[in-house]
Amino acid sequence: MAKKTLVLRHPILLLLLYTLFLFHQSTAAKLSIGINYGTVADNLPPPSQVANFIKSQTTIDKIKIFDANPNILRAFANSDVSVTVAVANADIPAVAKLPAAQSWVVNNILPFYAQTKIHRIAVGNEVIATSDKTLIAHLLPAMKSIYSALKVAGITNIEVSSPHSMGILSTSDPPSSGRFRHGYDKIIFAPILDFHRQTKTPFMVSPYPFFGFTDKTLNYALFKPNGGVFDETTGLNYTNMFDAQLDAVYSAMNRLGYGDVDIVVAESGWPSAGDPGQPGVSMDNAASYNGNLIRHVNSGKGTPLMPNRTFETYVFALFNEDLKPSNSERNFGLFRPDFSPVYDVGILRNAQSIAPGPANPTAPSPSNPDKKWCVPKQDASDEELQANLNFACNSGVDCTPIQSNGPCFEPNTVRSHASFAMNAYYQANDRNDYDCDFTNTGVVTMTDPSYKNCKYVV
Repeated sequence: MAKKTLVLRHPILLLLLYTLFLFHQSTAAKLSIGINYGTVADNLPPPSQVANFIKSQTTIDKIKIFDANPNILRAFANSDVSVTVAVANADIPAVAKLPAAQSWVVNNILPFYAQTKIHRIAVGNEVIATSDKTLIAHLLPAMKSIYSALKVAGITNIEVSSPHSMGILSTSDPPSSGRFRHGYDKIIFAPILDFHRQTKTPFMVSPYPFFGFTDKTLNYALFKPNGGVFDETTGLNYTNMFDAQLDAVYSAMNRLGYGDVDIVVAESGWPSAGDPGQPGVSMDNAASYNGNLIRHVNSGKGTPLMPNRTFETYVFALFNEDLKPSNSERNFGLFRPDFSPVYDVGILRNAQSIAPGPANPTAPSPSNPDKKWCVPKQDASDEELQANLNFACNSGVDCTPIQSNGPCFEPNTVRSHASFAMNAYYQANDRNDYDCDFTNTGVVTMTDPSYKNCKYVV
């Protein structure tokens, strides 16, 4: 019997299927971004409030913590937020033996599993960077013991890994030259990568372009337009340092025969403030880097050596932490301890363009069915929003509030300025929904995006 081919001719059915495809794609993309929830501070809200804020006010669905804080694990019970917990560096030698690893799992995992979605255990943090020979020698045995302890407890869906800094590489420029430090490659990293291959778990790294840029490569580090960096060995051109750092790690892994092991970005971020005159440190640069990082990772474009891959990525960090040793380290947070955003990177719900201010987002402006505003969609790029900003302000609407010294000038980002201008245009045209389309980059909301002294037209 001849096979029949199903041909979809009905335009509505085609549109429905295409819409479902786009929805699936966008939903999958959102699952790649998590956040590091550090607690080196004396002014942070209790974990229960943090959990409620993340669940109700953001699109974040995974967090990474630096210990196994029971209050945090308890706070995220019965939520859809996945949690990566950590074994402290100091505990690595002890848990390298199975009895101690079993005790660690019994005390830190079993009381919360499976009410809390503990997704991964990070054994230590940047152990190689400590140069502590005892810790380094016990790292892989500790990972294996924790893995075995989970199996003994009947748990098979928690991954075991360990985050590494970029200092594990001896060379990284160009990316194709990437290789692990001499003496560590075959003795340390080959066995670790073999463990990841056998257990189907990811190799975790923390690329930080902030620590690698120069005056000439700032735009390259920030994902901003630049001439790119050409790798003569592969013939590939790099337009951002994040991709270059990831591909250097991949090259090092592939050199040992483990290019098939998945990579997870354990940390990456940019400080919004630092010491006076510190190069590259500003709120605008932090908003640019983290916003572009999120859009880049969610695009699914991957890197030149790893095309079409979406990397699970954890932005650093959730809060500004006031007990960190330097001023820049204290200002990596996306949010202040009162939950007010330091700047907007598009992870708040309702597609609002939020600016700095004392208002607590856990108590947002009430919705009003008689009032509507136009704001950018979360996945709108800076290039698209700049075009929207130019169009709206050239159409005759009043854009003076977003000019220097205006009440809506801060934060000085394309997204924030475009949000105000797009809404002004929308209101000036009788609030027709199609006037908030902006080539499918705008969305109508009933939640007032006004903040501080910046009042959105309505």
